[in-house]
Amino acid sequence: MPVPPIPLATDPALEAPLPVMGGEVLVPLVTGGEVPYAGLDHAASTPALRRVWDDVAAYIPYYGSVHRGAGHLSQLSTDLFERSRSTIGEFLGCRADDQVVFTRSTTDSLNLMASAVPPGTRVFLFETEHHAALLPWPEAATTLLPAPGSRFDAVEILAEALAGHDPLTPALVCVTGASNVTGEIWPVAELTEVAHAAGARVLLDAAQLVPHRRVDMRELDVDYLAYSGHKMYAPFGAGVLAGRPDWLRQAAPYLAGGGASRRVTRSDDGLAVEWQQDSARHEAGSPNVVGVHAMASACRALSEAGPEALAVREEALLRRTLRGLAAIPQVEVLSLWGPRSERVGVVSFVVDGWNSSHLAAALSAEHGIGVRDGMFCAHPLVRLLLGSSADQPDRCGAPEPLAPGERPVNAVRMSFGVGTPVEHVDRFVAAVATLVRDGARWRYRVEEGRCVPVR
Repeated sequence: MPVPPIPLATDPALEAPLPVMGGEVLVPLVTGGEVPYAGLDHAASTPALRRVWDDVAAYIPYYGSVHRGAGHLSQLSTDLFERSRSTIGEFLGCRADDQVVFTRSTTDSLNLMASAVPPGTRVFLFETEHHAALLPWPEAATTLLPAPGSRFDAVEILAEALAGHDPLTPALVCVTGASNVTGEIWPVAELTEVAHAAGARVLLDAAQLVPHRRVDMRELDVDYLAYSGHKMYAPFGAGVLAGRPDWLRQAAPYLAGGGASRRVTRSDDGLAVEWQQDSARHEAGSPNVVGVHAMASACRALSEAGPEALAVREEALLRRTLRGLAAIPQVEVLSLWGPRSERVGVVSFVVDGWNSSHLAAALSAEHGIGVRDGMFCAHPLVRLLLGSSADQPDRCGAPEPLAPGERPVNAVRMSFGVGTPVEHVDRFVAAVATLVRDGARWRYRVEEGRCVPVR
């Protein structure tokens, strides 16, 4: 079942605008030989931009402790750290009084926010969120909203939920900017307008949106934003929580320790602590200056490349991917709102007769293509999209063919970014078509929960 060729394969507009590390890495195939690795798992972690790597390497000889150090390298590092904070704030369109707090990841940022909301805050979430957004909040204080059938439905569902909320009780709406399962872009500005009209604040999980689209907190009018460096071409262990300062200043420090404390004194009653009021309040310990510098470097690189131009190229690669998969009848692309919904470069799908773990393993072992399989830390959403019940086993890792009519409770996800060559997308589509037509050329088994080739 050949896949029809897609035109414009050599269109210069589709050339990767920003080189990434690892583009020359060769990986072995179980069938023999080596091929250049096609990494199509950007939704989990992106490769480092070459520019980010170069900027980090240039800084390393000058690495020093951040804040309060008297030495020259400490002062240089402190200046770099705080300038990076300003760069990231500008990139995100932060307001003048917004705080930019450095964390370890989006998950860390969302948990920090959960610790900072005032007592009694009611949190509103759609069941379609990533676990990092679903799980940090006290269950008794959470209103879980049903999956919307369209962008319009999302706004209507939230408006209806907030209509019955007591305006004197603090409220927070936590919503993704783009789904890590379907890639679909959520109507953040419209949801924010509804939330603010009801007196609620909005926390944007931008982990999947920031790497793909320009995000401006002032334009969206969101109150808080969280994202990870490792999903934005800076995999050096840093993340961001940006937003309004009042709740962050009133909350107990996320971690207690040096840097978060302004003054500590001993008294007959024990210790008296005066905590910092700025971003340092939630940044106890030695800061990850390398990770923060890397994030700022990525922000500059994406800004200079032009977010609009990057989005146009991504949409062309996305159309190419979807057209290729549509030519394989056994493939079903997952979507909450239908094939015309706007999405970033994230595509999840299932293949009739295949367990998704088996397909992903074969793509890697036989074609040198890295994708992800499973439920993507969004189990309620994946089960909804696949029509499975909560008690149906997922069989992740299983290499056995599915019975006629049986649907897997896991999916394959491919995702790409600014450094993805067109060849990787084309190789991926051709490999899926080959596996569906001819089957796997190797035998596979389950090992520690993963489907792996038999050696």
